[in-house]
Amino acid sequence: MEKVVNIIHQSDQDLADMLFWLGKTPAERLAEVTRLRVNYYTWRDKVYPKSIEKVVFKRPL
Repeated sequence: MEKVVNIIHQSDQDLADMLFWLGKTPAERLAEVTRLRVNYYTWRDKVYPKSIEKVVFKRPL
């Protein structure tokens, strides 16, 4: 198998990431955030916390 490397600018990758997530439903995006939180907290603390403080930052598109 031949290795393939694509070099792209960070701004192009940011746009691709944003378009990918905008193509998902809000339920799919929330499910992924929840999955990442569980994964991170169980890795860091070995247990998922009983509560998480709600902090939301909205980035202009």
